[in-house]
Amino acid sequence: MKKSGWDSIADLISSRTTASEQDGHVGEEDENQERGNWSSKTDYMLSTIGYAVGLGNIWRFPYLAYKNGGGAFLIPYFLMLLFAGLPLFFLESALGQFCSQGPINVWRAVPLLQGVGVAMVLITLIVSFYYNVIIAYSLFYMFASFQSPLPWARCSGWGALNCTDPLQVVCNISGILVSNWTNGSCPASDQIQVQTQTPSERYWDEEALRRSSGMDETGTVVWHLALCLLLSSIIVGAALIKGIKSSGKVVYFTATFPYVVIFILLIRGATLEGARDGIEYYIGSQSNLTKLQDAQVWKDAATQTFYSLSIGWGGVMTLASYNNFNNNVFKDAFIVCFTNAATSVFAGFAIFSILGHMAFVYEKPVREVVKEGFGLAFIAYPDALSKLPVSPLWSVLFFFMLLTVGLDSQFAGIEVVITCLVDAVPSLFNSKRSLLTVALSCSVFLLGLPCVTQAGIYWVTLLDQFLGTWVLLIVGLMEVIGISFVYGGNRFIKDIEMMIGERSFCFWIWWRTCWFFISPCIILLILMWSLFTLTSPSYGTVPYPDWALALGWGLAAFVLMWIPLIALYKFVKAKGSAWEEH
Repeated sequence: MKKSGWDSIADLISSRTTASEQDGHVGEEDENQERGNWSSKTDYMLSTIGYAVGLGNIWRFPYLAYKNGGGAFLIPYFLMLLFAGLPLFFLESALGQFCSQGPINVWRAVPLLQGVGVAMVLITLIVSFYYNVIIAYSLFYMFASFQSPLPWARCSGWGALNCTDPLQVVCNISGILVSNWTNGSCPASDQIQVQTQTPSERYWDEEALRRSSGMDETGTVVWHLALCLLLSSIIVGAALIKGIKSSGKVVYFTATFPYVVIFILLIRGATLEGARDGIEYYIGSQSNLTKLQDAQVWKDAATQTFYSLSIGWGGVMTLASYNNFNNNVFKDAFIVCFTNAATSVFAGFAIFSILGHMAFVYEKPVREVVKEGFGLAFIAYPDALSKLPVSPLWSVLFFFMLLTVGLDSQFAGIEVVITCLVDAVPSLFNSKRSLLTVALSCSVFLLGLPCVTQAGIYWVTLLDQFLGTWVLLIVGLMEVIGISFVYGGNRFIKDIEMMIGERSFCFWIWWRTCWFFISPCIILLILMWSLFTLTSPSYGTVPYPDWALALGWGLAAFVLMWIPLIALYKFVKAKGSAWEEH
C-alpha cells in the first residue's frame, strides 16, 4: 500500500516521546530530541507575538486608519481579521506544529505543492537582506539621538548645504529632486514644480541616506549605515547562535519593551497641545461610516491584516514547529492575532497624539504632516519629537522601540532559513547549527551592502514593492488551496484534533467555511485587485529605470517559478496512481 507524504511525517511524529499532560508545557527534556522544543510556552508566545508585531503596526496601520475613515476603519479591519487573518494564522500554526518541520518539509503532505514552501523561504531570505537595512536605519537614528539639540531639528552643520531658513526650496525636475536653488524659486518651466523640505527631510536624504538622484547612480557605500548594518547582523547572529534556546530568552525583552515605550510616548503625547486634534484625525471625530461603501477601504483592511500577521512568510510555521505536539495551538493563534490587532490600534494613539502637536507647532492641519512608511518613521515622527522638551530622550526611546520591533521579525526570518536547512540535511547541519547561523548572518550582511550605498533606499523600496506585496498573496492562496482542497480540509481537522483534542461540530463549521470558501475568495479578490491596479514602482517622485523594473519582475518570477517547476518534477517522478486508496 502506497504511503502519502503525510504518512512519512507521521513516522517522525511517532518517534517523539510522550507529550506532557500540561498544555504547551515542556519539561526538562525536549519532546523532539532531534530538533528540540521551546524551553517554555512563554518563549513561544513572545517570539510569535514579536514576529507578528512588526514595523507595519507602527508606521502603516495608523495611516490607513486615518485615511480610511478613522474609527470606521476598525469595522472592516476586525472583520477581515476574523474571516482571513485568524483562519490562515491558525492553519499555518497547526500545520507547523503537527509536522514539527519547517515550511519546505511540511509540504511532504502535498508533494505537488512543495514549491510553495520553497517560495516562502526565498521570500523570507530576500526580505531579510533589506529588513536588516531598516534595522540599521533605526540604529543610526538612535545613535544620532544622543545629541542636543537633535541634528534634524535645524538645517545647519551637516549635508551639502547650510541654511538658516527651516524650509529649503527643492526643484522637482523630471521626477528628480535637485536642491541647487537656494534663492527661493525654481527656473520657470511647465515640467518643474517647487517643493519644500523640512530640516528632518533633508537630514534623511542628505545625511542618513546620502541619497543619489536615482537608481542609475549607485555612488559609494554609506559607511555609517554599513557599520550599523554590521552591528545589526551581529546582534541577530548572537541572539540565534543557539537557536530557539537563545532567541527564546532574548524576546523576553525585545517583545515586551516596545509596549513600554508606546505607553510612555502615549502618556507624553496626550499632555501636549494639539494632541487631541491628532487623535481625532486618527480615530475620533473624523470617523466616517460612509467610507465603508468604498471597496478600497475593505481592500486596505484585508491587505493590512494579511501582511501584519506575516502570513505566507513561513515564520509562523517555523516557530510553531518547535511546540509540544499537544500544545493548544488554537488558543495561541487567537491570542497572537488579537494582540497584534490591539497593538496596531494602541500604537496609533501614540503616533497621532505627537503628530497632532507637530501640526499645532507648524500651524498646519494634521493631514498635512501625516505620512506612512519611511516618511513617518524617519521624517515626520522625528520632526515631531524634535519639538518636545528633552527631545533626545523621546527620540532615543522611539528609535530603540523600532529597533526591538525590527529585531523580533528578523530573528524569525533568519530562523526560517536555518530551520529549513537543518530539517533538509540534519546529519550535516544539526551539529553545526552555530556555524550555520554565523555563516548566514555574514551572508545577510554582505548581500545587504548594496542597500546601504547612496542608491540603497531605491533597492530597499524596489525589493519591498515586488516581493512584499502580491507575490505573498499568490503564496498564501496556494497554501490554503493546497491544505483545504488537495490534502483535504476534513483530514486536516482530524490531524488538529489529534493534537488538541476533539471539538464540537459547531466549532469546526466556522473553520471549514473560512478555509474552503471565505479566506480563498478574499485572497483571490485582493490579488486580482492588486494586479489590476498595479502601477510602476517608484521612490516618492523618483521613477525606476527600465532595467530595475525588469530586475524586480525577474526576482518575483524566480520566487514563484518553483511552484510549477517542483510540481512538474514531483508529477513526473511519482509512481502509481494519484487517486490510489490508502
